Amino acid sequence: MILAAGRGERMRPLTDTCPKPLLAAGGKPLIAWHIERLAAAGIVELVINHAHLGQMIEDTLGDGSAFGVRIRYSPEGSALETAGGIARALPLLGDAPFLVVNGDVFCDADFAGLRRAAEELNPVRCAHLLLVANPEHNPGGDFGLTPDGLVHEGEGERLTFSGLGAYHPALFAGLSPDAPAKLAPLLRAAMARNRVSGARLLGRWVDVGTPQRLAELDASLRHPAP
Repeated sequence: MILAAGRGERMRPLTDTCPKPLLAAGGKPLIAWHIERLAAAGIVELVINHAHLGQMIEDTLGDGSAFGVRIRYSPEGSALETAGGIARALPLLGDAPFLVVNGDVFCDADFAGLRRAAEELNPVRCAHLLLVANPEHNPGGDFGLTPDGLVHEGEGERLTFSGLGAYHPALFAGLSPDAPAKLAPLLRAAMARNRVSGARLLGRWVDVGTPQRLAELDASLRHPAP
């Protein structure tokens, strides 16, 4: 699932007329980079949620055939937050573990590796997160990672959640498909019971959260360093 329902307030005025995942970097929409890399990893059944200017996303990406994937859409009248959006999309996602990718980040993550991690999930070990070194805009990090691969909120080095993860549907059991719900409280409750595993994301990762970061990413993709 690619999350594409956010309003992108920090990206205004760019997002007044364009949904954030369709903002271009390196000559293509941010979300297209994800779709191409997912397809290259053999992940071709995709669900995309949307709210703000969502029809533009459907008009741009269509059924996904141009990318070699099959896209189904989960529209939201108003954005349901991350967990709420996933809960709404569960009928499309099915009963097996699935990957979730924030549509407004750029990365060259190992999606095949994340898929393998998803296959190991079950109703008890219900989530696997990819974490990155803390960027300047989140110096305190989000979660810790134990040597044996458990994500926690305890003492020690903290890392930043990349917005990429794998989840078992059981994590979202009981959530309303029509009510906003944040993902972090669900994850923290599961972490407290040692139910969340994780790993470092190896490779490039950019949280495209401001027009300046988008411009910097665009420049680096158009003119890569030798």
